[in-house]
Amino acid sequence: MANHILEAATPLPVDLLQRFDVPGPRYTSYPTADRFVEAFGPADYLGALHQRAEGAMVGGKKPLSIYVHIPFCESVCYYCACNKVITKHHERATEYLDVLEAEVALHAQALGGVQNVSQLHFGGGSPTFLSDAELSRVMAFLQKSFRLAPGAEVSIEVDPRTADPQRLAHLRQLGFNRLSFGVQDLDPEVQKAVHRVQSPESIQSLMVCARELGFESINVDLIYGLPKQTPETFARTINQIGEWRPDRIALYAYAHLPSRFKPQRRIDGSQLPPPEHRISMLSGAIGGFLGHGYTYIGMDHFALSTDSLAAAKRQGRLHRNFQGYSTQPDCDLIGLGVSSIGRMGATYSQNAKTLPEYYDAIRQGQFAVVRGLALTRDDLLRRAVIMALMCQGRLEFESIELAHLISFNEYFRNELSQLQPYVDMGLVTVTPGAIQITAAGWFFVRAIAMCFDRHLQADRVRERFSRII
Repeated sequence: MANHILEAATPLPVDLLQRFDVPGPRYTSYPTADRFVEAFGPADYLGALHQRAEGAMVGGKKPLSIYVHIPFCESVCYYCACNKVITKHHERATEYLDVLEAEVALHAQALGGVQNVSQLHFGGGSPTFLSDAELSRVMAFLQKSFRLAPGAEVSIEVDPRTADPQRLAHLRQLGFNRLSFGVQDLDPEVQKAVHRVQSPESIQSLMVCARELGFESINVDLIYGLPKQTPETFARTINQIGEWRPDRIALYAYAHLPSRFKPQRRIDGSQLPPPEHRISMLSGAIGGFLGHGYTYIGMDHFALSTDSLAAAKRQGRLHRNFQGYSTQPDCDLIGLGVSSIGRMGATYSQNAKTLPEYYDAIRQGQFAVVRGLALTRDDLLRRAVIMALMCQGRLEFESIELAHLISFNEYFRNELSQLQPYVDMGLVTVTPGAIQITAAGWFFVRAIAMCFDRHLQADRVRERFSRII
């Protein structure tokens, strides 16, 4: 089934890693967000919400997930490509929360009645920019319109520089049961180069505190390819993180796109590691985490075998959403806050990316959606194919044919021929009725999925994406 899980430190050939050191989509959605159009606006989003409400009345309601974007940060991290507002003026959060509360009320009105939520995630920016009282306020107005289901995943991104044990205790009291710590690298010279200085001791103490408070899962974010990183320094970071044993690890490749992301212009390009060092860092990290007993989930995610994400991988229950791999079933997603992305039925939507635009729309009593997409039949078909490959690592033709009323071999004749090089490299096996990604192929699943991306195949413009490796 889906479980080509590498349990040992299996080395990956360097030449293979080098071959796939190219840009490609992360497929947190299909079509990808760069395909959203401005023709999709507030009225289209409202229609999608009404369709959900009508479906609920006849018993067709999907699980609901909520993402809350808190854009504020006290200082800029030079590598950052997130939508954020850099400020030390914490009073700016008051106006933002006023508008956020109004946006929640708009959703409640459109959906009619209190909605059950199986997943709630706070991201940013830095959600811990908010005070304890402000975090309490957000949870309070969310719970007026949404009801957390038993066993719901309630997670928040934590900047270790703006959190302490008292803050973690308050988060636990509010109902958060999962934390994600932004670490990126433990080497002091790398931290200085990206303007994010934090001591290993402070991070470790917060992780210990989180376990004592009973958080169900602790994630650590790391980035390779940052300035002043070397294979040797990053190996020390990998080993230290492995010894701390967070439940999950997200290992991202740094995408240096200074023309798109202004903070990255402060990075000295001459200090970036050369491609061969990036490849070595990735190879070493994979081997290091597998050697520490982690399961490779897919793409850039690792988890301990005791974590629910690893269990979902073993049991073929992985899913994928805008936050990455998830244990939650196929969900409608409400994106709250500036720049947030949502998914409702067969549509995607994104809020305004600037605070003035976002504030103005909500204050006029309308949703702040400025672009989105209504998926076509072909989009839905290809989404099912790509997500099966990304999440289960196996695609049964018959299931796609029954759900979408096509002949798989005829519809995807060209795509199947494009898979042949991956078959020759031992990354994929193709039988008359299925596609199976091999153990080694899991590390290159983005490249394999790209074969089925009609939009990407049409224009071949990939500079907008991060690198696969």
